[in-house]
Amino acid sequence: MELRSLMTRASEAAVEVVRGLERDRLDGPTPCPELDVRALVNHLILWTGFRGYTAGLKQPPGGPADDHDFTAEPGWADAYATRSAEAARVWSGPEAWAGESGMIGKGLMPAPFIGGIVLGEWLLHGWDLAVATGQTLTVDEELAAALYGTIASKAEMARQYKVFGPEVPVRESAPPFEHALGLAGRDPYWKP
Repeated sequence: MELRSLMTRASEAAVEVVRGLERDRLDGPTPCPELDVRALVNHLILWTGFRGYTAGLKQPPGGPADDHDFTAEPGWADAYATRSAEAARVWSGPEAWAGESGMIGKGLMPAPFIGGIVLGEWLLHGWDLAVATGQTLTVDEELAAALYGTIASKAEMARQYKVFGPEVPVRESAPPFEHALGLAGRDPYWKP
């Protein structure tokens, strides 16, 4: 399956969760132990709304500094919806998947690898935010299978670079999305 045909749905799933966030939950915990809800929202906005967008265009990494607080800006959720949709639009075109690109300014990688990272950012961090704030991330079977495939192809490298924690075992009969979460070092049954 071509990931490019799924990018808009992945973006929309994350945007739905971001729009559903209540301001009084921004200081709450998330499945990412080092990030509270605010920090995770800011990470998602930076990596999908800015860096994911510029990576799809094969431009140098864009956006503000890593510690920028988007949630302090008026209309931040709507601004993210627009930015995320633009990133999805770019990654829905075949040119984004050709050649090489990067998201951090330190070397280039194959564009399909970067596109998989963007998909994972939307869906994994979308799920992190959803469970941290009492919401549900909308992930259909096709998105779940695509996420699992992209996670499986880079899980060991991601663990070496401390991007993913240790694999969390899930029951064999669990749906593909739960297997993807476990492979990415997340407990599918995490509660705040």
